[in-house]
Amino acid sequence: MGFIDFSQECYLGSETLYSRWMTRGDVEKDDIAFTTEAPLGNVALIPDDRKYILSQRTVLLKMDPRQAVSRYVFQLMLSEQFQKVLADNSSGTTAKGIQRKRFEQLKIVCPSLPEQSAIAAALSDVDALLGALERLLAKKRDLKQAAMQQLLTGQTRLPGFDGEWGLTLLGDIARVQRGASPRPIDSPVWFDQNSSIGWVRISDVTKSGMYLRETTQRLSPLGVQFSRPVAKGSLIMSICATVGRPIITEIDVCIHDGFVVFDALQADKLFIYYTLKWIEPDWSKHGQTGSQMNLNTGLITGTQVSLPPLPEQTAIAAVLSDMDAELVALEQRLTKTRTLKQGMMQELLTGRTRLL
Repeated sequence: MGFIDFSQECYLGSETLYSRWMTRGDVEKDDIAFTTEAPLGNVALIPDDRKYILSQRTVLLKMDPRQAVSRYVFQLMLSEQFQKVLADNSSGTTAKGIQRKRFEQLKIVCPSLPEQSAIAAALSDVDALLGALERLLAKKRDLKQAAMQQLLTGQTRLPGFDGEWGLTLLGDIARVQRGASPRPIDSPVWFDQNSSIGWVRISDVTKSGMYLRETTQRLSPLGVQFSRPVAKGSLIMSICATVGRPIITEIDVCIHDGFVVFDALQADKLFIYYTLKWIEPDWSKHGQTGSQMNLNTGLITGTQVSLPPLPEQTAIAAVLSDMDAELVALEQRLTKTRTLKQGMMQELLTGRTRLL
């Protein structure tokens, strides 16, 4: 079943492992709830003694404390190995599910109760760290949103700045140019993976942060002729489907007609980037709808933004950039901690590493 036998294996359906399989009844602390149909394999540990109602396709396991530690079985059911076994033993066409009889035939590794407790405690400690990092990340994101609202509108001024803010149109501070697309778009003659010129797709932008450092596709010299070249260090923005998503290019690229570039920008580039990020949710209210949402250059050039003197633009952009750097560091730490937990689960739940 994908588990290494380091003490003994037992069937989930063994009466000595869990005392009751319930679809209704009293829910108690440390009971295990999981879904038997789509979404298959969602697992939760009941955190307290409050009253809960089980939803459809949700089953509750009440573990026998003489044979199994609920928190250990919960961690095991979360593991990639168990989730794969669960999927392999499910059936159905439109909605995959696992029947009770089949579930009870699954084997899990059952070390001694003290070792189960030790494994559960170690993994729970990592869960606590993950929870703390997720809460901190959410708090930092909220703080950044608040800072953007205050700083990009002039509601809060940075120390040392008192110059007047003005309202200006995006078209007055930049030459907004739409991209171009070769046709037919899927012809291989436009592409060359050995080229140094990237071709920006919306998927490249949505999976990137502030800077675009790579693209999935690259254009041939012929493809470049029928698209719009954009130099490294340019500010571009999506105007089709996912509208209003700005990004700064760190490589030479071409953009198709689903993007615009802000050329000859007469403002701090990072400040305008953050301004565009701030107003991004509002674009969909004004865009043209059809098969998919899109913006036209007239709407963009006619959009009014608040602009302080250039030194204050630069200072505001630096503050927000520092907050972004902190968010990226937290996200990386969270990712590393999740990877650490997966590694611990691989070791502890298979017996490759023993705690007792």
